[in-house]
Amino acid sequence: MSQFGPHASLDGLTVLVTGATGSFGRRFIARALRETKLAKLIVFSRDELKQHELRSDYPDEARLRFFLGDVRDRERIYRAFDGVDVVVHAAALKQIPAAEYNPFEFVKTNVFGAQNLIDAAIDCGVHRVVALSSDKASSPVNLYGATKLVSDKLFVAGNVYAGKRTTRFAVVRYGNVIGSRGSVIPVFRARAKSGRVPITHAGMTRFWITLDQGVDLVLHALQDLRGGEIYVPKIPSMRVIDLAKAIAPEAEIEVIGIRPGEKLHEEMINPSDAHRAFDRGSYYVILSDVIANAVQEERGAPVAAGFSYTSDQNDDWLDEARLRALLGE
Repeated sequence: MSQFGPHASLDGLTVLVTGATGSFGRRFIARALRETKLAKLIVFSRDELKQHELRSDYPDEARLRFFLGDVRDRERIYRAFDGVDVVVHAAALKQIPAAEYNPFEFVKTNVFGAQNLIDAAIDCGVHRVVALSSDKASSPVNLYGATKLVSDKLFVAGNVYAGKRTTRFAVVRYGNVIGSRGSVIPVFRARAKSGRVPITHAGMTRFWITLDQGVDLVLHALQDLRGGEIYVPKIPSMRVIDLAKAIAPEAEIEVIGIRPGEKLHEEMINPSDAHRAFDRGSYYVILSDVIANAVQEERGAPVAAGFSYTSDQNDDWLDEARLRALLGE
């Protein structure tokens, strides 16, 4: 069983994953095909090459379908969602510096794309939708984080728009994914060959989660959701400089300064949300007014007034040995 609780039963269902050729999508697909008896799994993404490569990994898998499309394309999403039971929304533009210089592109994908997906899910009769978010969405200081905050609020509000229909939406919010495409770890490994590894600030901290933990939390959310929850896992922190030293112990560390839109420390629950946040052991859940009538036992234990969950004030810290274990080394 996952550390987050029981997994959703996807047996007999049609599941669609947006952004399915990314790091999370590929791991989710591998786990879902191996661990469940789902009827059909639809890969929805806009990159034909990555879809071809993914198809090559499963030459004999009859349950897979491949659907080229972009979440910006409203009509295409409606076509893709026909007959779908469950949607996992992983499609997003994510690179913080790119967002600062291309803000409209991020709004089109992360905000308008979310709205398109919500409308299509309600109108097509999708039962459950879980959207992936980011720690950058809590008290955002950059454009990417702001778009994800708007996206989170759209998905929570989607439960109101659904009215008496069966569609329910929830959000999973977590930190940096160890070993994912775009992670700083491959960057440090590549730069180590030059003998010099750049970091932006010696005191910077980040939350860290593995791909499998991310998949586990999404599967748990699909099982647990009533509609309107934001699920926040309890995961370890690590100073970026310690990460660099663990990955490239022989390299010289070069401090180059914080990039546009970066925070020194990340946050997943801010004090303004504390009155709606509850501790469920291995994770927190931020509830919305949509499910305010849930009984106390189902909510969990209320967190303290003014509580915040930040990477620098975490109770759980990664050391080098534990990091290497998570990397599978």
